[in-house]
Amino acid sequence: MADAPDTPKRDWRDTVFLPKTDFPMKAGLPQKEPAILERWRKLGLYQRLREQRAGREKFILHDGPPYANGDMHIGHALNHILKDMVVRTQTLLGKDAPYVPGWDCHGLPIEWKVEEEYRKKKRNKDEVPAREFRAECRAYAQHWVDTQREQLKRLGINGDWDKPYLTMDFAAEATIVAELMKFAESGQLYRGAKPVMWSPVEKTALAEAEVEYEDITSTQIDVAFEIVEAPNAPELVGAHAVIWTTTPWTIPVNQALAYGEDILYHHYRAHDGRRFLVATELLESFFERTGLGPIANQGPGGTETDLSEYALGEITGSQLAGAVARHPMHHLGGFFAKPRPFLAGDFVTTDAGTGLVHMAPDHGEDDFNLCKANGIEPVFAVDAAGFYREDWAWLGGQGSVINKKFTASDGPICTDLREAGGLLAASDDFVHSYPHSWRSKAKVIFRCTPQWFIPVDKKIDRQMALCATEAEIRAEQGDGETLRETALASIAATRFVPEKGRNRIGAMVEGRPDWVISRQRAWGVPIALFVNRKTGQYLCDPAVNARIVEAFRREGVDAWSDEAAPALLGPDHDVADYERVADILDVWFDSGCTHAFVLESGRWPELRWPADLYLEGSDQHRGWFQSSLLESCGTRGRAPYDAVLTHGFTMDAKGMKMSKSLGNTVNPLDLMKEYGADILRLWALSVDFTEDHRIGKEILAGVADQYRKLRNTFRYLLGALDGFEEAERLPVSEWPELERYMLHLVHALDGQFRQAIHDFNFNGYVRLLSDFANEDLSAFFFDIRKDSLYCDAPTDTKRRAYRTMLDVLFHALVRWAAPVLTFTAEEVWQTRFPSEEGSVHFLDWPELPPQVGEDVSQRWLAVRALRERVTEGIEPLRREKIVRSSLEAEVTVPDMPLVADALAEAFIVAKVTPGDEVTVTRTDYHKCGRCWRLLPEVAEDDGLCGRCAEVVGEVVA
Repeated sequence: MADAPDTPKRDWRDTVFLPKTDFPMKAGLPQKEPAILERWRKLGLYQRLREQRAGREKFILHDGPPYANGDMHIGHALNHILKDMVVRTQTLLGKDAPYVPGWDCHGLPIEWKVEEEYRKKKRNKDEVPAREFRAECRAYAQHWVDTQREQLKRLGINGDWDKPYLTMDFAAEATIVAELMKFAESGQLYRGAKPVMWSPVEKTALAEAEVEYEDITSTQIDVAFEIVEAPNAPELVGAHAVIWTTTPWTIPVNQALAYGEDILYHHYRAHDGRRFLVATELLESFFERTGLGPIANQGPGGTETDLSEYALGEITGSQLAGAVARHPMHHLGGFFAKPRPFLAGDFVTTDAGTGLVHMAPDHGEDDFNLCKANGIEPVFAVDAAGFYREDWAWLGGQGSVINKKFTASDGPICTDLREAGGLLAASDDFVHSYPHSWRSKAKVIFRCTPQWFIPVDKKIDRQMALCATEAEIRAEQGDGETLRETALASIAATRFVPEKGRNRIGAMVEGRPDWVISRQRAWGVPIALFVNRKTGQYLCDPAVNARIVEAFRREGVDAWSDEAAPALLGPDHDVADYERVADILDVWFDSGCTHAFVLESGRWPELRWPADLYLEGSDQHRGWFQSSLLESCGTRGRAPYDAVLTHGFTMDAKGMKMSKSLGNTVNPLDLMKEYGADILRLWALSVDFTEDHRIGKEILAGVADQYRKLRNTFRYLLGALDGFEEAERLPVSEWPELERYMLHLVHALDGQFRQAIHDFNFNGYVRLLSDFANEDLSAFFFDIRKDSLYCDAPTDTKRRAYRTMLDVLFHALVRWAAPVLTFTAEEVWQTRFPSEEGSVHFLDWPELPPQVGEDVSQRWLAVRALRERVTEGIEPLRREKIVRSSLEAEVTVPDMPLVADALAEAFIVAKVTPGDEVTVTRTDYHKCGRCWRLLPEVAEDDGLCGRCAEVVGEVVA
């Protein structure tokens, strides 16, 4: 009789409580995120939040206006993600944290683009009516506002996108004019001719923030000025004072020579018989450049002449007082024939050159100040395009001064100086840093022009106000304080993150000149002042100013016209007596006023002044941070912000600056198409943004892996909590030690997250989230408790405690992740709690159950340390295939922080016994066919352990 076939073994998989969820492992963010955005739009997420948070403590981040000119770039993305993180974390903490985005809409870049279109169509801008031209600039700006708005919304930035602020809104333009009036009315405004940075290409003055420095190669020249008078050192008459410069084009407007009073100067005879005066310390370098040392070769033997024969003595700079030289081109007569006095200048050093500096008050701040103090005025020889005036000697119309050919060693200036005997040396290879316009990339010059200035060192008293009332000049200003002093005091009172920002902006304010607020362009807010033609003083009439501001509120910048002047001046002033100022305001003044028309206007009642935070790139220490500071200090006596957070710049993967010419730019729009916005957000919040940082394919691949692990953590939580209801919840007092230990970790994490928010330490925040999910949950807690989740009875206390703790974890983690992974957190929340009206972003900071019982953290720290040693001990056996999994191992350990069975569960091994050291062997126990644990009670492989037999019995029943 044949043997009966073997009875197939029972497959117990259908009795295991595996996690269930519809939440997919594959994110598909590029496809899902737009649908989530549309849901938020229909939900009215931003306005609903405002309604829910009304009356709560406010946190105001005032948005620095990006420029409405081109698509969003990676810098925009980083900046706005950081801002969104600030707003969302403050909202999570329970505050009312509104966010009103804005744009800077005036200025040269927009005007330049419209002019480019004109040039393509062969149209001349100057022949187009100003109102029509401004309308085209306005339309151009609006186009890019609309474009950037949609691109920034795609990042998941939650803000009042339907009502952003624009500096070109009529109300904003009116407020900017009103802020200008405050400076005018309190005597903090003047018109004067001073050298400013000027772009010949763009034909306008530039602010320091509009300038970038790059190395260039210039022509350096040594020029001789013959001394004709020297009352304190008559032996110098007939000698030549030598100056050195890298701007040959300034020599034709030279008006004086500067010396250092304490510098020693050497008077000597060169081998060609001429006498020269050069700083003693700089003789050697002068000889090297010119070959005019006191040495001659005598005869065929080349015998050196005795040096002492040519040394004529040393003098101190103070002996040059009263000396006079003549310009090398004096033979031209007129301007060039005037005497060039020697003037003492404390800025003259012996760092380079000759120790003597030629003074061109038209083209240097030190030059201007020293000459003005001695009664020498600028001559305005160079026009707006950088050309000498047509009537300027021999140079009119020959070329722009920024054209290197014009000032090269063989150009007209050097050629004529050489023919006149004044050029001692010229070299076209001098490399140095030089300012360029960051828009046109062309070199700028210092050029003296009539401009409007806000003084930084003028003491402002309330009594000095020309027509302001007591209330209009805030009491905080203090009598007799200068704008610089007020600004420096405000810097000291402001929180800077990182702290080094304080010194950076402080040094800039401490050393800055008066603020040049005028520009010679068309697209911007006019300097809406009338100037008396006889006195040169601007009109300060509160009634006129009020009419001007109201006109701007109705019509915007088009309200400022010759036609409107009589009505604006009113019956008390004759229009014939006044000049209407044609200049516009520096756009930095515009943006510096945003705090006034955004935070104070009442258009956004959820806002208030001052802002808690300004957040921009570190370049804004000389830009928006500073212009806002100066504007607010001048009108309100303090900064418009309590804290300033700065971020660095994004480099490519190699750490190089991104450049279209290098082809290494990274387009955030392309990244979102490939990865999704949440990956871009995770990158931005993972880097140390306070410093320059990198982005690239490999970096983003690492971020995507980080995201995948976080997503899988949420997927596990959703699956493990399938069917969880309140009736299953277990009080903390009934939890096992492991769950109580995990609750302790979550409480500690809660405090760490709060501190990270306070410190704006967002990469630390993300690291806390990722490390906890990976190390404390996936690799530890979930790993240990998967046996209980899968195999314990649904009514088992341990399983109920675990699922209760998972619910606590879910509510905490989804909230903590929401500011970072805005789309994914919403997807997670809606998967578990689907609701047409709900959103994870309506939630407050998680409320954690209180800790109960003794603090078991130290014991579990010991368990975790021992667990690592056990895992390391098992690994060699796994590699040698002695065991296939840790469940097949028996271990001995020197310390027993828990009882043996609890340690076996924590280590996921068959058995733990005490011993002198950690050892690992294969167990002889049999494996349970349901839970796969190897236990002494299992009679044979694939039989059932007592626990599983009982649970299966319940399941079968």
